[in-house]
Amino acid sequence: MASPLPALNASLNAASAALLLCGWMLIRRRKVEAHRRCMLGAFGVSAAFLVSYLYYHYTAGSVRFQGQGTIRTVYFMILISHTVLAAAVPPLALRALYLAWAGRFAEHTWWAKRALPIWLYVSVNGVAVYWLLYRL
Repeated sequence: MASPLPALNASLNAASAALLLCGWMLIRRRKVEAHRRCMLGAFGVSAAFLVSYLYYHYTAGSVRFQGQGTIRTVYFMILISHTVLAAAVPPLALRALYLAWAGRFAEHTWWAKRALPIWLYVSVNGVAVYWLLYRL
């Protein structure tokens, strides 16, 4: 029986992307408290993803991509960029969250403007990796 964790992980990535976009739209409308809730939600969902992802790969090992030809090249291009940038998300997100919590909003804004596109890219591409690896 196939594990439900890859689908859960893709769902958590999609939820993270939705919360990030929602939080971004809210702060542009100066709805600070709603923005805060969305961004904390995105962080929580991403943390849950990380725990689930690590558990799955600890128990299942690595999963080999079965596609051949051009799609294999596309998959590995997406996977490599996703993996490299995913390593940057936790420190960027933690720094932005810390600065907001500390009330250092000018610095928070600077860090958040760099963290958001990377975090969003990783979240969306996490769903793409799932579809290519498990559904294609």
